[in-house]
Amino acid sequence: MRDTYCPECKRYTEVVLDHSAGDTVCSECGLVLEAHSIDEASEWRTFANESADNDPVRVGGPSNPLLADGGLSTLISKPSNGGPSNDFLSSSLGRWQNRGSNPDRSLIQAFKTIATMCERLGLVATIKDLANEIYKKVEDQKPLRGRNQDAILAACIYIACRQEDKPRTVKEICSVANGATKKEIGRAKEYIVKQLEVEMGQSMEMGTIHAGDFLRRFCSHLGMTNQAVKAAQEAVQKSEELDIRRSPISVAAAVIYMITQLSDDKKLLKDISLATGVAEGTIRNSYKDLYPYASRIIPSSYAKEEDLRNLCSP
Repeated sequence: MRDTYCPECKRYTEVVLDHSAGDTVCSECGLVLEAHSIDEASEWRTFANESADNDPVRVGGPSNPLLADGGLSTLISKPSNGGPSNDFLSSSLGRWQNRGSNPDRSLIQAFKTIATMCERLGLVATIKDLANEIYKKVEDQKPLRGRNQDAILAACIYIACRQEDKPRTVKEICSVANGATKKEIGRAKEYIVKQLEVEMGQSMEMGTIHAGDFLRRFCSHLGMTNQAVKAAQEAVQKSEELDIRRSPISVAAAVIYMITQLSDDKKLLKDISLATGVAEGTIRNSYKDLYPYASRIIPSSYAKEEDLRNLCSP
């Protein structure tokens, strides 16, 4: 029971849910407050000791416009109980089902792999859908036989992240690419971009990478305080005005190192290298380039001039 306002009693009263009729009835005056309500709860219960073949779901997944049949094909399931007649029926229907195999089987498997990679990277559904579209375009234009499939799928995710302004480093993509190397993913990316540019007839926009795109995620991995994160974000924004010829990821790692050295919670260089995927030597060189501009990029509210003078020299 739950309390709901009853216009007849002119106050909140307890109501009774009649699940068979879908009615919500006032327990005091009997007035039907809501009729034909829809029960959105699950219509089955699943227990841990039930067989995996006993799937109570009566509907499939959502339609997919990238598949030939919209992803609404029919699959004949195996019977839940045994017996000679059931075995014969299962084998007969199974043979017919295999004869009419789904032409999009390889495409479905590729989409599943992309979904798994995106889930492991914590990417949103829009990036996953865009990666599926990119793979579909490339696969329709030219067969991908003979190429590293995992590298192609990882490259699709990398391009989708860039286009959605949520870039990931190649090293992060490589960590979920089922063994594909950074070099293979880089080659696959160049191949996909070339194919898509041929299809569109113009250059492909990939989006510009900024150091701030990676900063908050790197700071989260290191467990930095909110004050340190805000100072690092401001320092990264000011560093873009300087002529620092380093990659955005290297600049982000160097700024984090500089900010942590000015705080009580100092981070080791190897910990920053592990969190950002940037080599320790690269962080040192980037820090060396940023060090002369420390007073310009570090917010005055975070560090005083005396603290900046005590900052370790490269």
